[in-house]
Amino acid sequence: MQIRKNDSVMVISGKERGKTGKVLRVNPKEDAVIIERINVVKRHTKPRGPQQAGGIVEKEASIPASNIMIMCDKCNAPVRIGKKILTDGNKVRVCRRCGEALD
Repeated sequence: MQIRKNDSVMVISGKERGKTGKVLRVNPKEDAVIIERINVVKRHTKPRGPQQAGGIVEKEASIPASNIMIMCDKCNAPVRIGKKILTDGNKVRVCRRCGEALD
């Protein structure tokens, strides 16, 4: 999976199309990501003792990784990702549009 935690991404399809946010969690097993303040759903929770009250809780739901693209800081646009091997042997993700390293 090319998307990592703390990447800034844009949703390219679905009801949240065009919105941008930061990746909070990546789930490669389900090929899904959770993005900050995107795809917010309401969940009804039971009270669990005196510390946790019951009620309606809003939280982010996962989005398929195919529905998002990484935002390049230099291009300021959603871009595709390439991989490049540096002279010291490290792999780095690069922007396909401008060639800038994303890591």
